[in-house]
Amino acid sequence: MAAMTTDNTGTARDDAPRTGGPADSPFVRACRRRPVPHTPVWFMRQAGRSLPEYREIRANVAMLESCRRPDLVTEITLQPVRRHGVDAAILFSDIVVPVAAAGVDLDIVPGTGPVVAEPVRTAADVQRIRPIDRDDVAYVDEAVRMLVRELGDTPLIGFAGAPFTLASYLIEGGPSRTHAKTKALMYGEPELWHALAGRLAEVALAFLRVQIEAGVSAVQLFDSWAGALSEADYRRFVLPHSTAVLAGLADAGVPRIHFGVGTAELLGAMGEAGAEVIGVDWRTPLDVATRRIGPEHAVQGNLDPCVLLAPWPVVEAEVRRILDQGRAAPAHVFNLGHGVLPETDPEVLTRVVALVHELSARPADQD
Repeated sequence: MAAMTTDNTGTARDDAPRTGGPADSPFVRACRRRPVPHTPVWFMRQAGRSLPEYREIRANVAMLESCRRPDLVTEITLQPVRRHGVDAAILFSDIVVPVAAAGVDLDIVPGTGPVVAEPVRTAADVQRIRPIDRDDVAYVDEAVRMLVRELGDTPLIGFAGAPFTLASYLIEGGPSRTHAKTKALMYGEPELWHALAGRLAEVALAFLRVQIEAGVSAVQLFDSWAGALSEADYRRFVLPHSTAVLAGLADAGVPRIHFGVGTAELLGAMGEAGAEVIGVDWRTPLDVATRRIGPEHAVQGNLDPCVLLAPWPVVEAEVRRILDQGRAAPAHVFNLGHGVLPETDPEVLTRVVALVHELSARPADQD
């Protein structure tokens, strides 16, 4: 067993020799609650509409098509790594890609989001969502392998949508503010709900397995709309299915991140689902989140994306605050509390990365 010491924050440190590569990157080390030379930073939606080079390469290419072209996926994923110097890349894709591969007729409509041609209403609708394997998403497998070669020591994050969020799109037929149809089905037809969520858990797990086998260094499960639920409903209707996805990856050898929006009251339950890292949106201070989640998890977050639109002194003050609150956690991955807004100045993101690295740099003897 490797020797363990304790750093000046009381956190256990693994003094095993470094082996290099993405597995020894600051990002992966932080996910595993190991000592890091600086707080790693990446941004949800770092590859996207805030970058002029992204808008140029995506001109006249539909979203789903761009997700199915390994050359485009590779270039778009690399763009923010080149520009910002982030500590991790995240695969350019969409949470509905595996659902479309499973036979659901849908499209990603600009300005709206995923739109489902025939929303799920019956057991027959659920049965039409078929299991997927590597061949169904071979373009993702190819893109990940290309990216791993291009990224070198920079880790690549794979991801999938969590069962509740995917189910919400399928039941509502598209984005929803109230999730009223979703909740009506949950409450009124719980057996149908669990059948749908269970099928989507299988799809998400298979999609993540493909990415892991192709070489991603970590995965994130996005449950963007779980904050619409009470803790009791989350535990009854959602937690078993998110746990099935995350527990299904327990032997995969990569860190797992679990993220949702508006989940302040759900953080404790989310921490039980099996991920090593819990993403926290901007509404909950990281020190408060750490108390709710417990000491066995790293945290990720949680700058409000809108802060990036403010003058630089405001941005700097907020970055300092979040880094300070993140020190209460066993480990911290700096991120936003949701995705980068399209109107964000890319230069601000680049400055945030540099600032996080500067403020969090550890002396060599503490690394």
